[in-house]
Amino acid sequence: MAAAKKAVLGPLVGAVDQGTSSTRFLVFNSKTAELLSHHQVELKQKFPKEGWVEQDPKEILQSVYECIERTCEKLTELNIDISAIKAIGVSNQRETTVVWDKYTGEPLYNAVVWLDLRTQGTVEMLSKRIPGNNNFVKSKTGLPLSTYFSAVKLHWILENVRKVKKAVEEERALFGTIDSWLIWSLTGGPNGGVHCTDVTNASRTMLFNIHSLEWDVELCEFFEVPMTILPNIRSSSEIYGLMKISHSLKAGALEGVPLSGCLGDQSAALVGQMCFQDGQAKNTYGTGCFLLCNTGQKCVFSDHGLLTTVAYKLGRDKPVCYALEGSVAIAGAVVRWLKDNLGILKSSDEIEKLAKEAGTSYGCYFVPAFSGLYAPYWEPSARGIICGLTQFTNKQHIAFAALEAVCFQTREILDAMNKDCGIPLSHLQVDGGMTNNKILMQLQADILCIPVVKPSMPETTALGAAMAAGAAEGVGVWSLEPEDLSAVTMERFEPQINEEESEIRYSTWKKAVQKSMGWATGQPSSNGVP
Repeated sequence: MAAAKKAVLGPLVGAVDQGTSSTRFLVFNSKTAELLSHHQVELKQKFPKEGWVEQDPKEILQSVYECIERTCEKLTELNIDISAIKAIGVSNQRETTVVWDKYTGEPLYNAVVWLDLRTQGTVEMLSKRIPGNNNFVKSKTGLPLSTYFSAVKLHWILENVRKVKKAVEEERALFGTIDSWLIWSLTGGPNGGVHCTDVTNASRTMLFNIHSLEWDVELCEFFEVPMTILPNIRSSSEIYGLMKISHSLKAGALEGVPLSGCLGDQSAALVGQMCFQDGQAKNTYGTGCFLLCNTGQKCVFSDHGLLTTVAYKLGRDKPVCYALEGSVAIAGAVVRWLKDNLGILKSSDEIEKLAKEAGTSYGCYFVPAFSGLYAPYWEPSARGIICGLTQFTNKQHIAFAALEAVCFQTREILDAMNKDCGIPLSHLQVDGGMTNNKILMQLQADILCIPVVKPSMPETTALGAAMAAGAAEGVGVWSLEPEDLSAVTMERFEPQINEEESEIRYSTWKKAVQKSMGWATGQPSSNGVP
């Protein structure tokens, strides 16, 4: 049999990478970390009202099934035996909130996406209840009170969606972030599905105590969330349950494969970039932009607007590691906006060509504060602006300014990170879909004045989830020992402009940021830096 010849590949590990704009399933060789095959499905976002962002949880689940099925077909075409897949990991967009019926498996409301702003009123009302001298929410969770996190979204759903209220009263409702929804569904759903989450995803709900690693009674009471609907908390690397695939799928060969890795997408990228040492950092360019720095086994609290979060816990008996995180809401999303809303791009890739034609923004600055500003400002009243326009400005300049905006926002969170850590980063490790854009990578090096280093295999988020799954106790096909980790080939972008020019551009950008604030309410909010 031809497939038998391919057995030399050794054990394979699959990873579901469920992002804000797309879902992917990727399969890696656990001995070499080589990506063998993958499939991607784009997702729709719904914007039912201004500031509202939703997705259909069933569409998300369907996209996962489709990606698994198509990847298995591709592997079969490559003559690779899919029974060599020994484990599956899950990585997911964080904070996005789902409530579903545990008896029918039906979502009770659309998923409320992390970018959604409908809870601004909830945040203002709740912030008045936190004593000025005892911000117990920040000290227990590491997070500022913001529309970004799950607790306020869940509070809003429980208050406003009658169907959910009723299901909670009848003890039919389950809550989860996307990882919980997927793991529950993939392990049987209403027929014995496992309702769990891992510590990294739990740490983004604002209901989780990052010190005790448990759901916090005081926080649940504060946000008025019944603890009975919460998932069980597990480590990021252990067998949660076995795959039970619906019969309609050809991917039945994955039936019974352990689901054994789970990491929020940014934690997964940290693992995939092998940032296991205290002080190692990575920046991921996806829908948003997220800079994480491993702080080891100690919680470091920021004085400069960064979040304290759980990086990973790679096994039930393994220590928990923490990270400082700089979160930027809009990175790749600005490219999608130029394409879908303004129609100046036919495809997202075209932005590189337009920016190259311009070669400069010609004094035009773009602050894409579509969901307010996240780190380091935490300014919900901000809105997007394009300024410095003249009659000479054209779409090429705006495209260039949009790429520069991603780089300037990264510079702001890197500056904050350097202040908090005390040791400036000597280079920046990057990953994510946008890193294929060479103009963006060169701009990033120029604006940071340090080299930018990109792995030749940019799918580090999926790789991190696969590593966690393959390393789990009871699976044991992927070694995370430093000497066993595969060497990664890197592409390096060196700064090419002088620091003085870089500083002038950066200070003009900061002026533009100030102009974007206080827009939504008429005056700047007092929310400020956490």
